[in-house]
Amino acid sequence: MPIPEDVTGDEIDKDVRQELQSLPKTLAEDVARNLVMVARLIDEDPEGAYGYSKVALRLASRVAAVREAAGFAAYANQKYSEALAEFRAARRMTGGVELWPVMADCERGLGRPEKALDMAGAPEVHKLDKAGQVEMRLVAAGARRDMDQLDAAIVTLQSSELASNSIQPWTARLRYAYADALLAVGREDEAREWFAKAVEADRDGSTDASDRLAEMDGVEFVDALDEHEGEGDSAEAKAADVDVDTDAEAPEVQEAEAEAEADDSADDDLVDDEGDTERDEQRDKD
Repeated sequence: MPIPEDVTGDEIDKDVRQELQSLPKTLAEDVARNLVMVARLIDEDPEGAYGYSKVALRLASRVAAVREAAGFAAYANQKYSEALAEFRAARRMTGGVELWPVMADCERGLGRPEKALDMAGAPEVHKLDKAGQVEMRLVAAGARRDMDQLDAAIVTLQSSELASNSIQPWTARLRYAYADALLAVGREDEAREWFAKAVEADRDGSTDASDRLAEMDGVEFVDALDEHEGEGDSAEAKAADVDVDTDAEAPEVQEAEAEAEADDSADDDLVDDEGDTERDEQRDKD
């Protein structure tokens, strides 16, 4: 797959670069450039990212960072079975637990929420950092909702991280999940409060909390472009009406013109008849 010339491979994380040092230099550079493309495209073009991940995987399948990137690319394309296999391979290579939450979420994606809950209670969770533990809590709450255990999902999300006023990278998503869970059980006032709190924490637009909040407040957004198009359609409709009216009047005009011509013809005939009568009278006198 083509790679832009400005992508050198030096953009990758230093830890990944260190892993690639086990490869020949030219091969390492090729793998690095493909990994950069995976990172660039995974949000905007998941299919493209997946394609570059397959190239990297073909070049260096024994590098943990490559297996992890392939896992995330498959996950972004909802290929959960493939993603889970890649994450497991990466974990075997590194022995780390960082991928535990996303592996559990793959189980959810495969329709196995019970398995995800089992993983949420496993010893590996205690080895996760704070961000990983919050992520695991989000996955567990999602699994509860998959099983229609809505109240349990709310309880799962209630934590010191949720109650904290400090803004962390996970805060917006945690507050959003809590608001959404509250809304699912009909606690709208509380849901609105937590959607508002999610908006406060969502500095990079990682959620649609502002849209959800506006929806609850009954605010409707109108696209200016659509509005102008509507005006154009209205103008065209008016023009069409004028054309229709003109067409409708045409027969009436034609009929009036025909009547006028008939009247003119009748007048001419009358004049001719009068002229003939006068000539006849003159001949009788003679």
